[in-house]
Amino acid sequence: MKLLKLIAMLFLVVLTSMFFFPFEFTFLPGVNTKMALAAVGLVLFALDLAKGRTASLSRPFFFLSFLAALVSLAAFASAVINHTNDYTYASYIVSMWVWMGGAYVVVSAIKWLHGEATVEIVGNYLIAVCVMQCGLAIMIDTFPLFKELVNQLVLGQGFVENDALEKANRLYGIGCSLDVAGTRFSCVLVILAFLSMKIVHTEKKQWIWLYLLSFFAISVIGNIIARTTIVGVGLAMLVWLIGAVADRQADGNRFFILQRWIAVGIVAVIVCSVLYSESPVFKDNFRFGFEGFFSLAETGRWETNSNNILKNMIVFPDNLHTWIIGDGYLENPFNRDMNYIGPNFGGYYMATDIGYLRFLFYFGLVGLLLFCVYMVACANELMKRFPAYSWMFFCILLINFIVWIKVSTDIFVVMAIFLCLREPGNGETEESLL
Repeated sequence: MKLLKLIAMLFLVVLTSMFFFPFEFTFLPGVNTKMALAAVGLVLFALDLAKGRTASLSRPFFFLSFLAALVSLAAFASAVINHTNDYTYASYIVSMWVWMGGAYVVVSAIKWLHGEATVEIVGNYLIAVCVMQCGLAIMIDTFPLFKELVNQLVLGQGFVENDALEKANRLYGIGCSLDVAGTRFSCVLVILAFLSMKIVHTEKKQWIWLYLLSFFAISVIGNIIARTTIVGVGLAMLVWLIGAVADRQADGNRFFILQRWIAVGIVAVIVCSVLYSESPVFKDNFRFGFEGFFSLAETGRWETNSNNILKNMIVFPDNLHTWIIGDGYLENPFNRDMNYIGPNFGGYYMATDIGYLRFLFYFGLVGLLLFCVYMVACANELMKRFPAYSWMFFCILLINFIVWIKVSTDIFVVMAIFLCLREPGNGETEESLL
């Protein structure tokens, strides 16, 4: 019986990964795993609704959908007013519903297997998914036959083609690559930090070792996959530090995590040092993942290639129209708009990859502020529903706004799965979003 449950849990980790890191199969192009799960989620929700297992669509769902629709409207209005064909965010409301549909499948599966779906259980599955993706990335990089098999079955990794990742010599998992992966790794590291602090005061405190091992695995390999992961590493360590100082329940618990963090950290440093000395491949990957730290140690200055490139991408609108409603371009218009007669930018529109600036040029301050309000509203809903984890969701929101300095991706995928939860034992006021 235990073996069957273990197999079911492994299957559920894979299912969660298909939601959290969606990808397309080569034999089914155009349909990613997120979309497939959303279709299943729609059927499941209809069945649950018919059987009376769930309430009707909740008021917060309509409110958040309204805000997502305003983001879509701002994108659509910008495209129409500026006579462009870039409707990338005009369908954001649909994207929100798709994420929610996929999340509903994962949460339903967790309830079926565990009898309940809580913040802790969902958080543990997200941690397991990220550790699995880090392991897959190492396997893909180490074993050519496995890489060939993955490339034959999977069309792209995290919205990037396999060939592009190969040319850039970047590590990738399955649907997991670049800053999209780094942003989600960061959120999961923060979740890991908060869950580990909660577990210290329970009978499960011996499992802290698994959390710490997972932390170092995601921190090291995750940074090699995407250096954006360092945002989550820093926030997680800050959470632990503040938690150790603030925890006054007992002297034995006060530095429980920090003591074990140091122990596991020493082991991690030894392992990384040995691999750095013995494996040229690991050495190159490790130097890339922690380029800023090596630069600081060797030259006394914090420098990375991506940060230097980012400095040259700082460009602001030069007219009031663009500031207010944008130019209606998010992608490079030279590649997608036959009527565009302007310059062919290197990369995205205005040759900038900075998230805030891309949104500004796309739908102006109107769209950017609406998007910010939407993300704050999502986090606020979670903070109200799960007050014991309010700071965790605040940190996840903070990651979103920090990462926008570098790239235009949002963390609603992380929020969506928690928005589908109903915290047990908190009375009828605690409802899932659906």
